[in-house]
Amino acid sequence: MTEAVAKGETTLLRLACDKFVAAYGRNPVAAAGAPGRVNLIGEHVDYCEGYVLPVALPFLTVVVGAYNNTDECKILSILANGQEATATFPATTASVLKPGAPAWANYVKGVVANFPEKVRGFDVVIVSDVPMGSGVSSSASLEVAFFTFLEALTGTRVEPVKKAELCQKAEHEFPGMPCGIMDQFIVTMGKKDHALLIDCRSLESTHIPMDSNEAVILVVNSNVKHQLTGSEYPQRRAQCQEAAMKLKLPSLRSAHVEDLKELKWLNCDELVCKRATHVVEEIARTVEVAELLPQKAFTEVGQRFYQSHESLSKLMEVSCPELDQLVSIMKSSPGVYGARMTGGGFGGCAIALVKKEYVEDVKKKVQSQYNGKPVFFVCQPSDGARILKLN
Repeated sequence: MTEAVAKGETTLLRLACDKFVAAYGRNPVAAAGAPGRVNLIGEHVDYCEGYVLPVALPFLTVVVGAYNNTDECKILSILANGQEATATFPATTASVLKPGAPAWANYVKGVVANFPEKVRGFDVVIVSDVPMGSGVSSSASLEVAFFTFLEALTGTRVEPVKKAELCQKAEHEFPGMPCGIMDQFIVTMGKKDHALLIDCRSLESTHIPMDSNEAVILVVNSNVKHQLTGSEYPQRRAQCQEAAMKLKLPSLRSAHVEDLKELKWLNCDELVCKRATHVVEEIARTVEVAELLPQKAFTEVGQRFYQSHESLSKLMEVSCPELDQLVSIMKSSPGVYGARMTGGGFGGCAIALVKKEYVEDVKKKVQSQYNGKPVFFVCQPSDGARILKLN
């Protein structure tokens, strides 16, 4: 059975510092870390200004570095599997940054370009144990960790909401991914033993206590990522915008169940109606789960998990056979309150709310019945981005 185990801040920081000394021949002077995240509920609604309910994970991206007295920014990235990648680009004191090859460096370049002050040349090492390509937001973890590192390096601090917005802007402009605000928000503002209810319209957020003594979140990575044209996510976003436009609303956040009937009456495209139905119902489910969690009403939370998955599979059409199979296996497992796919879809992870004493049984059942090679981890809600102390 494959378990993903977080290496921990201390181990990752030591690894990053050792790599920095080996690569650049001196010690780093600044360090920061930011976690991955998993979304409990509220999928494909953040770009519709809805409510989302993510938690920060114990998996972390750590960035260490120092100025290098040149006009060049040099980056050495150590991936979770030990592979190394390098990139070099001009400092913003010397040049205006533009997206380019290698593609992964655009996540860093975008952050440097959007940092509120010009940044001199630096040398950096990045290490991460955030699983990539599994829908736990390794990209936002990298962006926010790098932004927080720049805060430590320059002494310029940015308040958390602004930081999340600038990191989102970086992802829009450089990698060209039109993501909502959720990932950057939770990665910046996560809190141990809490989920974060985020209002993606007002950008207000509330920490929701999440006692993990009785029930825990089991994350199961399907280990598949279906190759898509890259248009699926922007397409869903455009369909939701079309529905809002037809209803003459600023976004689907303002829509009600009655408005869905009006869309049909307006002879709206069937797919657009389906997407709108998912968004309106998912926003309501998310608010309900945020109210139910502190009451430990886990059965009711679980029901909404199943409803969410069905909606993502049938209405939003972002699930896949592997995720559907994982949810089905967990649904038939004793001790499971509810299960659903999480993240953008087409692969990645499913999550389940499970009675603590049943977790091992559920893992064994998935291991024996799932057609693929699952990777498990139990999610402990963790803290968000922080500047790290160097010895």
